[in-house]
Amino acid sequence: MDSATLKKAIITHIENSAEKVFASRPEKLTMDYPPEIQMGDFACGCFSLAKQYRRSPHEIAQRIAENMDSSEIIQHAKATGPYLNIKVSNKVLFGKICGDIIKKQEEFCFLDFGNNQRVMVEYLSPNTNKPLHLGHLRNGALGMAVSNMFKAAGHQVIKANLINNRGVHICKSMLAWKRWGNGATPESQGIKGDHFVGKWYVRYAQEAEKNPELEKEVQEMLKKWESGDPETLRLWEMMNEWVYEGFSETYDKFGLEFDVFYYESDTYKLGKDIIMEGLGKKVFKKLQKDNGGNENVVFFLPEEKFGREKNGSPKKITVLRDDGTSLYMTQDLGTALLKVTEYNLDRSIYVVGSEQVHHFQCLFEILKALGYPWAQGCHHLAYGMVYLPEGKMKSREGKVVDADELIAEIEKLAAFEIIQRNVENPLPEQELKTRQRIIGQGAIKFYLLRVKAMQDIHFDPEESISFDGFTGPYCQYAYARISGIMRNAQHLGASVENVDAKLLGNEEELLLIRHLIRFQEELEISVNDLTPSRMAVHVFNTAKAFNQFYNKHQVINAGTRELAKARLMLTEASGVALKTGLNLLGIDVLERM
Repeated sequence: MDSATLKKAIITHIENSAEKVFASRPEKLTMDYPPEIQMGDFACGCFSLAKQYRRSPHEIAQRIAENMDSSEIIQHAKATGPYLNIKVSNKVLFGKICGDIIKKQEEFCFLDFGNNQRVMVEYLSPNTNKPLHLGHLRNGALGMAVSNMFKAAGHQVIKANLINNRGVHICKSMLAWKRWGNGATPESQGIKGDHFVGKWYVRYAQEAEKNPELEKEVQEMLKKWESGDPETLRLWEMMNEWVYEGFSETYDKFGLEFDVFYYESDTYKLGKDIIMEGLGKKVFKKLQKDNGGNENVVFFLPEEKFGREKNGSPKKITVLRDDGTSLYMTQDLGTALLKVTEYNLDRSIYVVGSEQVHHFQCLFEILKALGYPWAQGCHHLAYGMVYLPEGKMKSREGKVVDADELIAEIEKLAAFEIIQRNVENPLPEQELKTRQRIIGQGAIKFYLLRVKAMQDIHFDPEESISFDGFTGPYCQYAYARISGIMRNAQHLGASVENVDAKLLGNEEELLLIRHLIRFQEELEISVNDLTPSRMAVHVFNTAKAFNQFYNKHQVINAGTRELAKARLMLTEASGVALKTGLNLLGIDVLERM
């Protein structure tokens, strides 16, 4: 019996009792949890029944409790004010829930409310003029976590990466290499391709401060690229390939996966036909410039959502310039339609920084005005900045928090922690590398996911790697501790077969089982609200509840063999839950830390 089935069974018992007392079944019941473990396992508020039964919620709860029949599932019911508190028999509460988790393993909290809908999660969207930085790691951690959770909820997920591989900023790297590179390559310099190209982007910024005329050369190079100049295209393709190879290494290192890549060089001309069609539908309007020049094509934003300008005029956004050239909005309209057409999407989630909130509000409003039914399924998962003591990252000045360097630094800190914990039994070099990679990755991802996406983060490397506190390594360590217990139990011949679950039920065990029960609903809320942070918090709270249980109670040496078996069952189920939760966040686990 999984947690959802258990809750449905309890609701049915409450409905039967209410019908017996009030001669009609309740129209609506909601399940929650009492604030204190001693009050019961589940709580049902009776506020929504007051109008139906024409009685106070307090009286309704009291009458239902008095007439609740005991059963294999329900041990007793008690009214506390307007709430009906339910105590489930420990045989069911622990035996059925833990048994279901152990049997299903990582699928124990999976849901099917997604109905196999096709969802594209577009994330990362790097520029090919520089390596990935800490902000990209936050984007990537969010993108993978959302993808994993949506898949677990029963959706078909397509992970997409729209790479910004054209434009004047790309030409800056190209021009700098052409003028000062002397034929150097990533191989000849022993540098990752994305770092190599990034050096030339920084070099351009330095040289442009001394020679403003370089801006004209960059614009000329962009014109050559747009006109298809063979030499410029060869240079562009060569340098982009260097960057793609470098990106790929970082993707693998950080566990980022993609099913499809879109490139701005292929999509930047899209959208003009949509604008022309929208003009015919009067969705867009041509607006002549004040100086009497050519007409821009604009979209007037609905006043009820966007308000008006300070001077009282309607707010608008340009979707096509007067010379017929497109803007980001133009190509985003075209790309949105392309994605839906190619993959028959039901939903499209864009993981993009919070500075683009207005852009996506406008984009989605335009798509709705154009009459696309799928526009209702477009969502922007916006996220805040990641700060360090130096302040906001500025890649053009070369002061970027490089992703590869950060990963290496965190892994170095992880290695130090591991060595300190294994002084008496030093690890083989390869095992140390494996552990520091998994712990380091988990530290970064958890730190970036543990707060709501819109919240800015002040990243503290040393705090992130701590084995104590609200961190990834803390959760990983709880799982490793469980793995050690289960190994020892196997060695001693202990088993979780034929467990007497009635032996469980102390305060720490009840708190822990409550966290296991809540995994399904926490996943559902995390998916519906696009909040991976909620799942991260729940995983941490589960690890904390297990540690509280383990620190206070013996498991293998519980006193009797039967109690040891029962606690081993709870321990094993906790391990499955922690591993599943961490995996949903894109974090691997270790059997030994």
